[in-house]
Amino acid sequence: MTSLLRQLHASGQAIWLDFLDRQFLAEGGLRKLALHDGVTGVTSNPSIFEKAMGHGDAYDPGFRAALAQGDIGAQDLYESQAIEDIRAAAADLRPVYERLNGRDGYVSMEVSPYISNDTGATIAEAQRLWHRIGVPNLMIKVPGNSAGVPAVRQLTADGVNVNITLLFAIEAYQAVAEAYMAGLEARLAKGDPIDRIASVASFFVSRIDARIDKTIDARLAAGDREAEALTALRGKVAIANAKLAYAWYQEMIESKRWRNLAAQGAMPQRLLWASTGVKDPRFPDTLYVDTLIGPDTINTMPPQTMAAFRDHGTLAQTLAADLIGAQNVLAEVDRLGLDLAEVTASLVSDGVNQFAQATDALLGTVAAKRAEIVGDTINTMTATLPEALRQKVEVRLEMMRKEAWPRRLWEGDPSLWTGKGEDHWLGWLAAGQERQVDPDALVRLREHAQTNTNAVLLGMGGSSLGPEVLARILGNAPSHPRLHVLDTTDPAQITEVARSIDLEKTLFIVSSKSGSTMEPALLRSYFFALSGRQGDQFIAVTDPGSDLEKIAMNDRFAQIFSGDPTIGGRYSVLSVFGMVPAAVIGRDVMALYAAASPMVLSCGGDVPPQENPGLWLGAIIGEAATAGRDKLTIVASARLEPLGAWLEQLLAESTGKNGHGIVPVDLEPLGDPASYGDDRLFVHFALTSDVDAEQEAKLNMLEAAGQPIVRISLAQPERITQEFFRWEIATAIAGAIIGINPFDQPDVEAAKVAARQLVAAYETAGTLEPETPVAEDENFAIFALQDESAPDDTVIAMLRRHFAALEPGNYAGFLAYLERNASDAAALAMMRVAVRDARRVATVAGFGPRFLHSTGQAYKGGPNSGVFLVITRDPDPDLAIPGHKASFGTVQLAQARGDAAVLAQRGRRVLRLHLKKSGGGLEALQAAIAAAL
Repeated sequence: MTSLLRQLHASGQAIWLDFLDRQFLAEGGLRKLALHDGVTGVTSNPSIFEKAMGHGDAYDPGFRAALAQGDIGAQDLYESQAIEDIRAAAADLRPVYERLNGRDGYVSMEVSPYISNDTGATIAEAQRLWHRIGVPNLMIKVPGNSAGVPAVRQLTADGVNVNITLLFAIEAYQAVAEAYMAGLEARLAKGDPIDRIASVASFFVSRIDARIDKTIDARLAAGDREAEALTALRGKVAIANAKLAYAWYQEMIESKRWRNLAAQGAMPQRLLWASTGVKDPRFPDTLYVDTLIGPDTINTMPPQTMAAFRDHGTLAQTLAADLIGAQNVLAEVDRLGLDLAEVTASLVSDGVNQFAQATDALLGTVAAKRAEIVGDTINTMTATLPEALRQKVEVRLEMMRKEAWPRRLWEGDPSLWTGKGEDHWLGWLAAGQERQVDPDALVRLREHAQTNTNAVLLGMGGSSLGPEVLARILGNAPSHPRLHVLDTTDPAQITEVARSIDLEKTLFIVSSKSGSTMEPALLRSYFFALSGRQGDQFIAVTDPGSDLEKIAMNDRFAQIFSGDPTIGGRYSVLSVFGMVPAAVIGRDVMALYAAASPMVLSCGGDVPPQENPGLWLGAIIGEAATAGRDKLTIVASARLEPLGAWLEQLLAESTGKNGHGIVPVDLEPLGDPASYGDDRLFVHFALTSDVDAEQEAKLNMLEAAGQPIVRISLAQPERITQEFFRWEIATAIAGAIIGINPFDQPDVEAAKVAARQLVAAYETAGTLEPETPVAEDENFAIFALQDESAPDDTVIAMLRRHFAALEPGNYAGFLAYLERNASDAAALAMMRVAVRDARRVATVAGFGPRFLHSTGQAYKGGPNSGVFLVITRDPDPDLAIPGHKASFGTVQLAQARGDAAVLAQRGRRVLRLHLKKSGGGLEALQAAIAAAL
C-alpha cells in the first residue's frame, strides 16, 4: 500500500524531516524516506545538532579528522561537521531538487542564534554559510524577528534561499512575506533572475498551544468562571492561527504584485508548519498534521510524528476548512484576555533563547570533545574547592552562560565591567592570536641578536615582568645572549649588571609603553652614556608617538618596535613587549604562539563557561575573593617559580581598586594547615616532569584541611604562554565578578607623583626634605607616617604594636627598597614566615621600586587590610645618573618615602624602618621582628 505520508505529499503538501544525524545519513535513512514516503526536505537547528553530536561517538572520527588538519575552535569544529551533514543531506535530496526544477528538495541550516538581533551580522553569516556550503538546494534559516525581516529582503535580493524561522504571529509572517517580495523585486531591478530563488515561512505551531493551554489550566485551577469557554479553546488556538495565516497567503498570491513576480518565474514563499510534535498527551499525536493539510505548504515533522502519521494519520484537506470557526476561536481568545499578541511576541524571544541554550550545550560538548582529542597540548587544571565555594562557582558559571560572558568579552562589551571604556583596552585578545607582532621583523631581530653575548632590558612592570618570566623559565637559546632584566633604581643591582656584561657585545632593550616612565628613562641615560652613546646597541619597544620613540629616532636606535595602545602593560606579554625580548634570547616567537594557541582557542568566545578554562578560573578567583578568600597564594615547582612575579602584577594592578581586589601572595614558603586562616585560595603550578614531593605533601595536607586548591600542570616549559593567556582571561573575568574595571590603575600614579616631587626638590636644593625618626637604636631608625608614637617608644615596641594590629583576614607587607638578590629575598621570606605563623595572616613582600608598578596598586587601592613595613637604607656605594644631581640611591629613597606617604594618605597602616649603615642589616631586623612577635 502507498504510505500515508506519500499520499500526503500527493495531496499537495510537502513533507520535510525535522531531524539530521550522521549515522542516519550514512545508513541511507534520508534516501529511504524520500523514496518510500515522498520526503522532499530537511530542517536542522542547534537543538537537532546538539542531540546528534552531543550523544555517542558517531562524530568522533570527523572531529579527529578536522583537528588533524590543524587545531580549531569549538565553533569551527562544530561547523565543519554540521556542514558535512548538510552537504550529505543536500546530495541525497539533489535528485528531488532537479526533478522538481528547484521547487523543493532543500536542506536548511540556521545562522547562529547569538546574532539574532543583529541584522548586519545575520546577513554576513548567512552569506558566508551560503557560499561555504555551496550547494543550490540549501536554505539558510533566519529568525523572523524585527532584525530578521530586513535580512530576509537583502538575502533574497542577493540570491540566497531563506527559511524564515520562529514565526508565531500572522503580522510577523506578513512582514517576512513582504520582505521576500521586496527582495525579488530588488533582484529584478538589477536585472538578476528570480526563477530559482526559494523561500519558506516557518510557523511554529505547538508552542502556541503549549503556552496558551498552560494559562488556561492555571485559570481553571483557580476556579475561573469562564471554565467552559476556556476548556473549549485547549489545543485549538495554534491551528486557528495557522488557518488564518494560510488564508492571508491565498489572498496574497492572487494579488497583482505577486502575479507580476510569478510572471517572471518567482516561486511562492510557502508556509511551513514547524514544531508539529504534540506536547500534551491528551491530544492525538498527529493533531498538527491532520488539521493543517493544504496545497503549497510544508509540514516538517520529527521522526516520531512522521511515524505516527504513517501509522494512523487522517488525510483530508483541512487547512482551508472552517475559517469562520478559526476566526471565532481567535475572537474568544481575545474576549477571554489570553493575549495572543503577547504570547506570540514572547515565544519569539523564548525560541531564540532556547536555540541559544542548545547552541551553548552543543558548543560545550564539541569543546569537550576537542579538549579530549588534542590531549596534553593544553595545560591541565583541576580544582578542589570547599562545598560552599564550589556551589558559588557553579552558579556563577551558569549565570555567565545565560548572560553570554564569553562572547561579550571577545566582542569587547564594556557593560561586562563598569561600562567606562573597558572596550578600549582589549588588544591583548588579538595579541594572543599572533596579531600584534611582525613575525618577519622578529626573525630578523633574532638573527641580529646572535652577535651579542648579553642583553639588558630596561623597563618596569609589564614591560619587564613578562620578559623576565620567559628568560628565567626558558633560558636563552644556544649562541644567543643572556637576558638581564633591570627594573629598579637600586645602585647595587645596576652596578652588578654593568659589571657582568661586555658593553661592546650587549644589546640594550629600552621598554616602556608610555615612554615617560621614570626608571627606564634614567636607566637608558645611564647605559647610553656608559656604552659611549652607541645607538646601534639599543632597541626601543614603545607605543607609537611616545617620548621614547622620539628619543630612539633621535639617538638612532637600531630598531623601534611599536606596541598597541589598546593593550595595558600588564596584559602585554604576548605582544611586542614580551616577544621582542624573547626573540633577542633566541626563542622562536611563532613557536611560542603555537604553544599558546590551544589555550587561546579553549578560552574563545565560542566556548561556554563550563568548558572554558579561562572563565572557569576567573569564576573561581572572583567568587573566592567575594567570599573573603582574597589572598591568592601562588605555589610553584622550582622551574615555574618565576611566573609568580608576573601574576602578582596582573592580579594586583587589575583588581585592587575601589576598596576591592585580590592580594597575590608569591614566594611565601608553604606552612602547615594551622598557619592559615580562611582567606586563602592556593594555586599550584608544576611541570609534569618537575614533581616536588615535599610541596605536594603540604598541598595535600592543606586540601585535607579544607583549603581550596587549584592545580595547573604544564607538559612543557614553552607552554607557559598558555598560562599568560589563561590568566589574562581569568583576571578580566574576576574583575567583572568583583565589579571593577580590570584595565585601569588609578592608584599607581600617586606614588610616582610623590617620588617625582621629592626628586625634583632634590634637583633644586641638593638634598631631600629632612625627617625625624620616632624611635631608633644602633640598627634602625623608625619613621611613623601616622601619629602612633609614644614617649617611651623603642624600635621593638613600635614593631610589636605594628604587627599586633594584624587581624584575621589582614595581611603583612614587607616593602624593601634594597638590592633584589637571593640573600635579601631569603631574609624577607624568614620574616614573612615568622609573622604568618604568629598571627595566622598572609604575607607579601616586594622589592622597591619594582613592586610600585605591580602590587603597589592593590596595597593602596584594594582592601584596607594590609599592615606595611617599608624598609630603606642608604646605598653604599651610590651611583650617579648622567645629567642629574640626584643619584640612583637618592631616587630610590625618594620613591620609598613617596610610597610610604601615599600609603598613609590612603589610611593604610604603615611604618618605615631605615637600616643604619653601622647596624646589622636584615639579620638584625629578623631578630627584632622575632622579639616583637
